[in-house]
Amino acid sequence: MNRYGRALAGGCLAVMAGLFAFAAQGQAQTYPTRSITMIVPFAAGGPTDVVARIVTGHMAQTLGQSIIIENVVGAGGTTATTRAARAANDGYTLITGHMGTHAASVPLYPSLAYHPEKDFEPVALLAGTPILILARKDFPPKDLKEFIAYVKANESKVNAAHAGIGSVSHVSCELLNSILGIKPVGVPFNGTGPAMNALVGGQVDYMCDQIVNAVPQINGGTIKAYAVATPERNPSLPNVPTTAEAGLPVFQAQAWNAIFAPRGTPAPVIEKLNAAAAKALDDENVRKRLLDLGSVIPDPADRTPQALAALVKSEIAKWTPVLKPATN
Repeated sequence: MNRYGRALAGGCLAVMAGLFAFAAQGQAQTYPTRSITMIVPFAAGGPTDVVARIVTGHMAQTLGQSIIIENVVGAGGTTATTRAARAANDGYTLITGHMGTHAASVPLYPSLAYHPEKDFEPVALLAGTPILILARKDFPPKDLKEFIAYVKANESKVNAAHAGIGSVSHVSCELLNSILGIKPVGVPFNGTGPAMNALVGGQVDYMCDQIVNAVPQINGGTIKAYAVATPERNPSLPNVPTTAEAGLPVFQAQAWNAIFAPRGTPAPVIEKLNAAAAKALDDENVRKRLLDLGSVIPDPADRTPQALAALVKSEIAKWTPVLKPATN
């Protein structure tokens, strides 16, 4: 091809790129024109599901279109997350992910079909969710020190519930168990909701769970809480000591929930979604509902797509050395 041909071809490509960009911009300006599907990678009733429903209910009002929650369970949330990664990048399929699906999954699943940093556009951080050490209400230990002694002495007999390999409940208890030097029997469920039901029913001994899933049960006396794994007590559970107060200061864990879109979703669409999420988190009713459940609402600077991207990167780096041994 001579230089004139190359110039013509280059000009055509530039024009086509411009047309595609113009079309994408036009689509973004009218977005959304129909309902949006929000995939939640766990069963209904779990902490991720609860946070997603509270925030997206307000977002739908701002966007002028309904946001339909679709619960997709399996493989610690990675089944749903893979599906979201492969969805059309038009802003009509999103996912509420968390520390498990978008960080811990990397070291735990060597053949993971997606990469949190490469296959998603970060939209907005929704809430931080402190981790609690919980047990069935009739579990013998009365406090955390007794709990530590008991599980060490009965390692082969006790069991720990979780929502699947790579879920927050699994990852946080892996950290706890590694600190204690024990390997109890793990009992997986298709979501934290079913795992919590088993704990309430006394079918399992203990679990590590996000505070959002546990406040009503703790206050109702159907389960017991030994400690919250944060530096300060949580206002929603003022009588539950921190792990430092209870004798295990090294165990610190807080999960998070955030919205992600498939890679390549137009920037103006991401901006609209982020703005709607930010508006929801500033709403007095939404804030009260989240705070009553023990959530930590992120500051405005932490809600941006850029801040969420940095969080995902740092969380992968944090959890990889902790969880990599679990795959060997």
